[in-house]
Amino acid sequence: MPEMCTDSWQGRALVVGGGGIGRALSTELARRQSSLLVTLATRHPMSDEEWTVDLQCKDSLSSLTEQLKADGHPLRVVINATGRLHCPSYQPEKRLQHAEQSALLDSFAINAAGPLLLAKAVEPVLSRDSPFHFASLSARVGSIGDNRSGGWYAYRGAKAAQNMMLRCLSLEWGRRLPLATVTLLHPGTTDTALSQPFQSFVPKEKLFSPERAAGHLLDVLLGQTPSDSGRFLAWDGQDIPW
Repeated sequence: MPEMCTDSWQGRALVVGGGGIGRALSTELARRQSSLLVTLATRHPMSDEEWTVDLQCKDSLSSLTEQLKADGHPLRVVINATGRLHCPSYQPEKRLQHAEQSALLDSFAINAAGPLLLAKAVEPVLSRDSPFHFASLSARVGSIGDNRSGGWYAYRGAKAAQNMMLRCLSLEWGRRLPLATVTLLHPGTTDTALSQPFQSFVPKEKLFSPERAAGHLLDVLLGQTPSDSGRFLAWDGQDIPW
């Protein structure tokens, strides 16, 4: 299978997600890859340079497709950095009786369906003859084989579903887009709003700043090629069991 060198990443890179890791990834990718025009896309842009996209809105995803078709820069990299563990209406479940349909459906919509629908939205501008990398943030707690403590039904289940969906995507694109690479990434516990309520359980040396997490993730991502497509990797490059 053809290998992909990051020197060929000339064009547009899209980082989706305006949280701490997404913004840090956008900044660090622009610093490392001067040949890429790096754009941050989020539901609530903070500047005219940022694009608007809502992975839960069909019309927003359709608008993204049209925006990419009209763009004068070929799309080379997409990194999904969206995700939700908790919100004002629900927290991670500690036991079965805490499970609620609304929380389960919300988590699956954001953490599982969102990344796949993002891939669907960008696919129309991809070419069989051009290198492309699609990466998405997953989580070690989405590993079925690594699960030793249970709980967190909605988040664990949704991340496991994302892993399966993007593994399927890697196989499909491997046949139709041989220069495409799909990677699932676990960033480690990072000091963001997502992890903030649970940081007291994390040793200080294992709690990463968004900038440190972004650096680790790009170290791993920049080393991936089409022959690696479909892997589930931790921030240190180690494979995580499905």
